[in-house]
Amino acid sequence: MALSVAIGSGTATAQAVAPAAATSAPASSSTAALADIPLAAADAAAPSVPSAAGAWGGERTGQEATLSDRVVSYQIDAELDAAKHAVSGKERMTWRNRSDRPVARVYFHLYLNAFQNEASTWFTERNVLTAHGRSRGAAALKKGEWGWIDLRQVRQGESSLKWRFVHPDGGPAADQTVVCIDLAEPVAAGATLTLDIDFLSQLPRVVERTGWFGDFNLVGQWFPKIGVLELPGERGASVPRWNAHEFHFNSEFYADFGQYDVRLTVPSDYAVGAVGEQQGAPQTANGKTTYHFMQGDVHDFAWVAARGYKTLDGHWQGPGSPKVALKVLYPAEYAGSAPGQLKASTDSLDYFSKTLGAYPYRTLTVVVPPYNANEAGGMEYPTFFTTEGYTKVEAGTISQFASDFVTIHEFGHGYFYGILASNEFEEPMLDEGMNQYWDDRMLRERGEPLTLASGWTKRLGITPAATGFELDRLGAGLRQPPDPLGENAWDRLSSSSYGTVYSRTSTAMHDLEERLGTPVLERAMHEYYRRWRFRHPSSADLRATLIDVSGNAKAVNQIFDQYVYGTQHVDDRVSSIDTDEVLPQAGSSMKDGKRAEVVASDLDKQIDRQREAWAKAHPGAKPGSGPFPWRSTVTVRRDGAPVPQLLRVTFADGSSEDVQWNDDRRWARFVFTRPAKVASATLDPQQKVYLDANKLNDSLSTKADGAASRRWSADAASLLQVFYALVGSL
Repeated sequence: MALSVAIGSGTATAQAVAPAAATSAPASSSTAALADIPLAAADAAAPSVPSAAGAWGGERTGQEATLSDRVVSYQIDAELDAAKHAVSGKERMTWRNRSDRPVARVYFHLYLNAFQNEASTWFTERNVLTAHGRSRGAAALKKGEWGWIDLRQVRQGESSLKWRFVHPDGGPAADQTVVCIDLAEPVAAGATLTLDIDFLSQLPRVVERTGWFGDFNLVGQWFPKIGVLELPGERGASVPRWNAHEFHFNSEFYADFGQYDVRLTVPSDYAVGAVGEQQGAPQTANGKTTYHFMQGDVHDFAWVAARGYKTLDGHWQGPGSPKVALKVLYPAEYAGSAPGQLKASTDSLDYFSKTLGAYPYRTLTVVVPPYNANEAGGMEYPTFFTTEGYTKVEAGTISQFASDFVTIHEFGHGYFYGILASNEFEEPMLDEGMNQYWDDRMLRERGEPLTLASGWTKRLGITPAATGFELDRLGAGLRQPPDPLGENAWDRLSSSSYGTVYSRTSTAMHDLEERLGTPVLERAMHEYYRRWRFRHPSSADLRATLIDVSGNAKAVNQIFDQYVYGTQHVDDRVSSIDTDEVLPQAGSSMKDGKRAEVVASDLDKQIDRQREAWAKAHPGAKPGSGPFPWRSTVTVRRDGAPVPQLLRVTFADGSSEDVQWNDDRRWARFVFTRPAKVASATLDPQQKVYLDANKLNDSLSTKADGAASRRWSADAASLLQVFYALVGSL
């Protein structure tokens, strides 16, 4: 995904602009008299209070009739005009009012309107963000390449309804990505609403996430989609509220679980892939083919239609999961990467089902966009995702790592965005960040680092490599993070700051795993999945689960307070090493009731004799040892937030001693009196504290050695370039 900043954050009041062409009489007076249900605030972000136990219908036990508490259903008949890249659709949406009060108006997302002109919230934010950091989605649309959704008619029973565009986040008046529809009759508490909607979706030329290029059509966020009515005790809500934010440059999506029943008609020479299971054989007539897909217990539906595409099939089954039919759809130029993407997908099914919980669906469709449609790659939907294509994938090279990583990452969204269904508008950390962390763990278990290997580097013997966690640390912006990880997707200093949602979350969770221990962390994540699958957890719910399972509230709260809800940083360093030989001292002292005086000149001769005798007795002794003990003082400094640290002190005779520094002091001194003096001191010798912004000052030696600094700096420079290129593709 891309990167974000606050643009005109306003109140949560919906601001109406000129209504779209609508039909029928105004809403009834009884509807108008009902109190409005407010919209989520424009600055909504990660809540700090856990959700109620009964949120979203309570924990799913597996004994219910359906996997999720289905709130909405969509029946859609759609036809692709391949020449115009336009989809005409008829949608019947049925929605259940879960609240305790009647609902007089509903809010829908019209996501494609973000691409209808440069006055939308999406384009307005992009113009600022691309000037302040790296970003994907930077393509310029030309004449005939814009995209939109036109509502042609909305009916409630026999009544045609009016609608108007609103701006929940105070975005530009021209933005039309959220529409408010006034109902002819309110929906009573616990009752259902059925709307019949005729619409036309014009796909944009691929600029980000969705659209067309040539004969390729990725159809995502293409239909009118109802917002989420959150109830008290759900994600920090204290009263019922509509959660329906504008489509921001960096934000993604949030929707209720439900049932999708979709018929897609396309030219007969086009290949089709979609969310869910295909129902029966396609029906062909007059050069057109209709495909029927159904999927329950998901919260979105996307599809692809492309001419000249090929298919690679596979199957997978794991404990507790149904048999899964896999399909990779790819263009001929990327045939070389399809087998690897199929393998990465099956490996991901193995890993995620083992470490989080069973994969509950029967299909998984992987789409490789064609050359020149890269921005359609790296996008996720339930049971369906897009990855990146490569003409040639060589084992042990950047091409293999990149292909595997993007495929694993987009599959992982099927858990964190799909099954756990976090709010990507307000808490991108729960999806992008937690997914990135789990992907890095999978790559670690696979033993698959990024190797900057090529023919000439191998000949020179230069093959720097880094694990996923090391790459994320390089790009995490640890020195001066401007935004908390728990901030929403659009209130960000820059696109680069948004990008750290991926890398800084992964780094923070890496360090939390080190503090809790891997077995404990894994049990906690299993429990998080069990409690919150098919619901909508918040960051506070994740924190509560981690505390409940680990019993270590201090460690968990430290990470969440400092990084999820705060902007602290870590930078501990070894400040100095001072060593003194503990020699006999001249002067007067009382011994056995008599005062005696040691003369300095006599003492010097005595010390010399002792040194000579010791040297003869220890001919191979290392410098820094001798007949007299040494007092060494190691001073450590803390220039950021406190973090548990291990200090390893190595002495001149080769021995070492470990000391724990686990308090809130800004500095500390550790004194050692040993036969040998301190030769070096190192904080975090096992390299567990990835959040430390500067690892080069973690150690100090009494003898200067710049080799480590030169090596870390050179590797960091080269790997960082690759990291940014990779993150930009997600």
